[in-house]
Amino acid sequence: MRITDLFGLFKSKKKIEEKEKLRQVLKEKYSLFQKVLNENNRALSIMADLEEKLSGEYLFDMHYVKTNVKDVLDAVNEIIKNLNALSDGKYLQLEKIYTEIKEKIEKILISKIEILETDFTIPLELLNKDSVLIAGGKVAHLAELKNILGIPTPEGFAITSYAFLKFIEKVQLKEQISRILQSININKIESLNEGSQKIQELIINSEVPEEIANSVKLAYENLCKKLNKKCMVSVRSSAIYEDSDFSFAGQYSSFLNIPEEEILYYYKKVIASLFNTRAIFYYKTKGFSETEMVMAVGVISMVNARAGGVIYSCNPNNPESDNIIINAVRGLGKLVVDGTVTAETYIVNRKGEIIEKLPGKQNKMLICREKGGIEEIPLPDNISSNSLSNEEILELSKLAIKIEEYYGFPQDIEWAIDEEGNIFILQARQLRILEKKSETKVYLPTRIKGYNILLDKGITACKGVGYGKAFVLESDEELDNFPEGHVLVAKHTNPKYVVVMNKASAIITDIGSPTGHMASLSREYNVPTILNTEVATKTIKHGQEITVDAINCVIYEGKVNELIEAYSKQKKEPFRDTLIFKTLEKVLKLVVPLNLVDPISEDFKLENCKTLHDITRFCHEMVMHEMFTMWNKYEESEIYAIPLLAGIPIGILVLDIGGGLKKGIKKATPEDIYSIPFKAILKGMQSMQWPGPPPVDIKGFLGMVAHTVSIPEDELKETGKKSFCIVTKNYMNFSIRLGYHFSLIEAYAGENINDNYIKFFFKGGGAALDRRLRRVRLITEILKKLGFRVVLKEDVIDAILLKYDISTIENTLEILGKLTAYTKQLDMVLFNDAVAQMYTDDFIKKYMKEKINQL
Repeated sequence: MRITDLFGLFKSKKKIEEKEKLRQVLKEKYSLFQKVLNENNRALSIMADLEEKLSGEYLFDMHYVKTNVKDVLDAVNEIIKNLNALSDGKYLQLEKIYTEIKEKIEKILISKIEILETDFTIPLELLNKDSVLIAGGKVAHLAELKNILGIPTPEGFAITSYAFLKFIEKVQLKEQISRILQSININKIESLNEGSQKIQELIINSEVPEEIANSVKLAYENLCKKLNKKCMVSVRSSAIYEDSDFSFAGQYSSFLNIPEEEILYYYKKVIASLFNTRAIFYYKTKGFSETEMVMAVGVISMVNARAGGVIYSCNPNNPESDNIIINAVRGLGKLVVDGTVTAETYIVNRKGEIIEKLPGKQNKMLICREKGGIEEIPLPDNISSNSLSNEEILELSKLAIKIEEYYGFPQDIEWAIDEEGNIFILQARQLRILEKKSETKVYLPTRIKGYNILLDKGITACKGVGYGKAFVLESDEELDNFPEGHVLVAKHTNPKYVVVMNKASAIITDIGSPTGHMASLSREYNVPTILNTEVATKTIKHGQEITVDAINCVIYEGKVNELIEAYSKQKKEPFRDTLIFKTLEKVLKLVVPLNLVDPISEDFKLENCKTLHDITRFCHEMVMHEMFTMWNKYEESEIYAIPLLAGIPIGILVLDIGGGLKKGIKKATPEDIYSIPFKAILKGMQSMQWPGPPPVDIKGFLGMVAHTVSIPEDELKETGKKSFCIVTKNYMNFSIRLGYHFSLIEAYAGENINDNYIKFFFKGGGAALDRRLRRVRLITEILKKLGFRVVLKEDVIDAILLKYDISTIENTLEILGKLTAYTKQLDMVLFNDAVAQMYTDDFIKKYMKEKINQL
């Protein structure tokens, strides 16, 4: 063999090796490219899900926020990492921008609560309202009343927040509690119950550390010296946010008339109640983090009450009346806050005049046992005298005004009067009241003609109108099965009902006081509530459809649309005012807004990325640019992207990485396509009459994905950016750009049915939101008829069709090709839902009837 032949053979072999090496590079680059696309879709889907929660119609907790924010951060980080790997580090500055955004987000999500090291116990006289993080809200406010205002309160001491943290640390429960809390699904009561029980058992079965026990013993001895006698105590919850802007009314446990030897046991019971079912639900739906779940405990000398109850320094349902409401019962006032009896009610005006006395219905009372604990004893039915004298009523009203004036807002006050007639204030917290009436008043008639009235008595605890089927509660265990939108009908009030307040359209009870804990929670969750109907559980049948007018205390049979529609005009979503909702709003300002709108704008630069959405938008544009321009350095290569000439008004570049196109061509026609999925979808696109064909600009590689949320449709101009398709014989990844709309169709069509699939992703549009959503619903309906599993979030469609034979995959892709042409700029004519449905029906009739039968 001649030397020239050997040289030629060597040269040919080297060229083949170079091509194979190039092909491997291409495959590696394509793998990185595909990772960017996948992570981009994941990030956008998470963003859409987070945005959906801002509608106020969904219940979520801080664990949901933190988990999903972490997922979107991880997805964006992967996008940056893979883009830099693909581009040989061209966009490293993105890492700095990403880190800055991440730190801002984490700063919003991280709890700012810091519990300082203190003594394990501190007497009330050394505390004040600024001691909330030391002694909890309830004890700190009680100390303020005692020490600053000179209000008569019992003596006592706090077992501090620091003691709680040391207890949890010493018995090694912190990590266990955290894991259980994170596993709880707040939308499933059985999950709440199970998690709560596990945590409480862990705490109660642990020993109080010796140094804390010794401190409690010494504090109790000092309390007895101060009183000159050995005393019983109440062991009361005092979580750090209790009795603050968040009432936590009745969510935690307190125990009355406890002897010295049982203080530590009930201390554990109180801190365990930090994790009871209703408290976990409350803390999660209000947006608190685990680090903010801290419980101090008040150990307060017991008042052996002759009478007790609650004062509202104004009417929470009618704050403009400016009257003081006093509820009272004989014995311990626990019956009032629990709502298990109908208390006496006294109305006092600001001038110090008793303007109304309403008798109660008290058939039992609570008293202190001599050796500890409390006892329920019956009362005769013929007791008619009031438990309070006029002097006591007026003195209580004066104390209420004094406390309200000091704090500057209405107060919810618990009080007791001992056997000697001494008045004691046991607790004071901000009273949650309805917002004052707006200037635009909605007229709600007191009676609606033509409807059967089931009940027309009771007391309003929270104004409003609710409709649904009655859920007549026989036992608390049935709360597990409470359905969405039903009306809770119960014998008496109970703070436990908070776990269904997000589902209940209204609440009705036979017995209860508007000054009780549950009434306070009803106002906080804005659930229309009527109490003290006496016979609701006997009159209303389980499953009966009813309309509850909690403004006029009327309950109708059936649905009263006039009431529902009138009240809906002024109804407010209470969840929007919660800490967690506001936290999500702050976080999403760094996640969702899109500033990089137009890829051909001079502002479309890396340094202008202000949000995670900007980063995904920029990276998606750049990864397409990198993928389809990197072949400029391989001009002599046979492996490169080539234009498709198919007689349709969109520019398409095709990149073959193995058997997808005829070899040796510089421009492709449909006859040159060997890729099974690409050939099928192109067939559908070619068969259509395209609306308003735009001019095709074959320049450039930018502009694959566009999503603009603020550009009016009439301002859109066809960008002419090319669409791109990467193919093999059996595989297609087709990114279709039509103006500001983007769809990605990925498909595999082979002989093995288990390998076959079609993925369809759609996002975008510059039209008004209502028109975009109509087109999304049109596409979704068609995809579902084709057998796709569809996930819809705002204007994002993520759909997949799995495990069909090759002919079905081809038929489906052909329809998707037709759908692509059919829906081009369709949102411009989707004026209303009827028009959208007309177009949906038209497409199905013209292009899908036979295909659906085949599918």
